[in-house]
Amino acid sequence: MEANGILSRRCRDADKGHTFNYCSKLYHMNTLRNKVRLIGRLGAQPEVVKLDSGTMLARFSMATHENYRSKDGEWHEKTQWHSITAWGGAADRVAKLLTKGQEVLVEGKIVNNSYETKDGEKRFSTTIELNDFLTLSPRQSHDK
Repeated sequence: MEANGILSRRCRDADKGHTFNYCSKLYHMNTLRNKVRLIGRLGAQPEVVKLDSGTMLARFSMATHENYRSKDGEWHEKTQWHSITAWGGAADRVAKLLTKGQEVLVEGKIVNNSYETKDGEKRFSTTIELNDFLTLSPRQSHDK
């Protein structure tokens, strides 16, 4: 707490130079506390439901790819799958604009969930709760 007070004082008292730039970056970083941006492709057509309350919910999986070189010099590709959820207006836009295989940039926050199975076993899951998205490839035709 005291460190924050010192930084705040330094930021208020600084009129130019390195301290101001540092404080500006610190301010912007604090506004990004739980924020994630991913670029990948949809693994399946989004599932969209309208809840009894009238709220729209959309869920989809998204694959991200990372290339790396192993110790022996060979290139490898690592794919990670992410579960994305969208609520309300964002879910409505997902339903209208996104299709399986489409490349998209998603922005949201990480949400950790826990639940119990029928056998009483505790399980955990991590999802990305979508705030916004940007399509990076055209909408692909999809047969329903």
